[in-house]
Amino acid sequence: MLSSGLEAHPDQEEDYRFLHSMLREKKIHLLFKIHERLKLFEKKRPIPVQEHATDLASKLMEELLHQGCRDEVTELVAILSKPHLKSLLAVHDAVAQRDYEPMLLPVPDDFVADEEDSVKIVSMVKTKEPLGATIKRDESTGAIVVARIMKGGAADKSGLIHEGDELKEVNGVSMEHRKPKEILPLLARSKGEVTFKIIPAFYKEEVSSQRKQLFVRALFDYNPEEDPTVPCKEAAVGFRRGDILQIVSLEDETWWQARHHGDGQSRAGLIPSQQLHERRVALQRPRALFKPRTPKAPGDLQHVTSILEDVDYRAITGFHIAGLRRSFRLGRKGSVARETARSRRWSAGVHGTIRPPTYVEVFPYHRLSTDRHRLVVLVGPSGVGVSELKKRLLISDPDRYAVTVPYTTRERRQQETDAVDYHYVPLHKFEEDILHHRFIEYGRYKGYYYGSSLESVNRVLADGKVCLLDMHPSNIKRVYTREYRPFVVFVKPPRIEELRLTRRRAKFICEEEHKNPVRTFTEEDFEEMLDSCESMEREYGHLFEKVLVNGDIAVAFRELKSVVLRMTEAEVQWVPTEWVCPSPTTARRSCSHLTGWI
Repeated sequence: MLSSGLEAHPDQEEDYRFLHSMLREKKIHLLFKIHERLKLFEKKRPIPVQEHATDLASKLMEELLHQGCRDEVTELVAILSKPHLKSLLAVHDAVAQRDYEPMLLPVPDDFVADEEDSVKIVSMVKTKEPLGATIKRDESTGAIVVARIMKGGAADKSGLIHEGDELKEVNGVSMEHRKPKEILPLLARSKGEVTFKIIPAFYKEEVSSQRKQLFVRALFDYNPEEDPTVPCKEAAVGFRRGDILQIVSLEDETWWQARHHGDGQSRAGLIPSQQLHERRVALQRPRALFKPRTPKAPGDLQHVTSILEDVDYRAITGFHIAGLRRSFRLGRKGSVARETARSRRWSAGVHGTIRPPTYVEVFPYHRLSTDRHRLVVLVGPSGVGVSELKKRLLISDPDRYAVTVPYTTRERRQQETDAVDYHYVPLHKFEEDILHHRFIEYGRYKGYYYGSSLESVNRVLADGKVCLLDMHPSNIKRVYTREYRPFVVFVKPPRIEELRLTRRRAKFICEEEHKNPVRTFTEEDFEEMLDSCESMEREYGHLFEKVLVNGDIAVAFRELKSVVLRMTEAEVQWVPTEWVCPSPTTARRSCSHLTGWI
């Protein structure tokens, strides 16, 4: 029974009761039975014996009238003369001759067309949902035309309205000399049914089954309510960074049509295109590029090695894990000039010209039991807490997570163990590995080389563990491949007010010969951390799969642990398309300016 399979939704309870009562009607059940009998009869493919039963009955009556007045003859003539039997025979002949197709009435001789083009009348039932079409005013003719049909909307499902159609009337009201914004209240006042008088435009039928499904991961937050340029807020789709969107139309260079992944039956909505978002960001002057910096004393480069990213470091707590050494990134003070130069250099090592984070084309990846785990890469500005988060994640489950053992050219100290604290290699061997690009990143400190090797990463992954790395995002290109499929987490600082509050007692480690080997953060440190964060997000944001704000270290760690656990255990993960199949070139077409939503 259809009625037994229905489930009421709170928002559709009234519709449910109506449909349920209708399906319980006896007439409906009888119609179903008749339909089943007809379908069964149709399968037998019957062939009519006579196509002119009416003429045959008429001739028979003429012959019977000459046979006398016997009772049998009189009764048969009376039966053949009844209107019901004549109608039945006429229907039989129409079906036998297949003469049941509708026919248009002939056009009267005195008919004069109002328009040169054909006109059609479209009636649609109005519901709570919009009809799913955007309209605009043609600048050359002044006519109101359909600018876009939203995929999955009522207009799209009906197939009666198409892009380019000109609206002549809406509910009998002429659209001549009207603006799009004047039409919206007219539609809002309509009840039950909306009737459009339309001059059809030539359109090309699309074969949706042959189009490739396109999915993207959003790299920024979008709220239509806060966007003054969106053609209509009701027509737009809001999303958060990291959401997976299905792109259903790229026809417009300014506004794409998309829906959230999993909402296959929902109406598509407008989202800003990649080109539009890039243009918007380009109009904003990045603070990091134009903010003047206070000159540093020359001696500072010799004393400060780096801001270690956590609050409780080994030198403060006495805790030590092999591999959790200082990052091979340049020290905080020493990196200022290079960081500034990098932020001003509009080129990226991974994807060429730098563009603001918009969308990344992704594809569902199904991890097999034989596949290695994805590499987990933590990045963030110095002082934000990357190393502390990595350390806590490692301690939480040593059987699941592991870190690489770094390489160095310095001599092994008495309390150190080879291949546990470091891999100690000769200078010529280290430089040979540099030439052969075997290091993810490396640096020089006090005359000795230190580096993270791809070989160390492969050892961890071969053991079936999740390898944890922290690095500068400019070095992600070494592992941003199908082989490693890195899950990149960008750790960013909170707002300056919360940053001051949470780091007011935090400390970082300087060189041993510095007069203050352990000191607290300064206001200048906070500003440099935020500037570096902005620069990283602008240049490398397209690589970040997860953005984690580290205000409270305990809260940030719980969120990181949860997201990494889901990543390692999820059946389906969305990864860049280039890791699964060749990335197609997206064709863009000319844009149209939308001004209304119906």
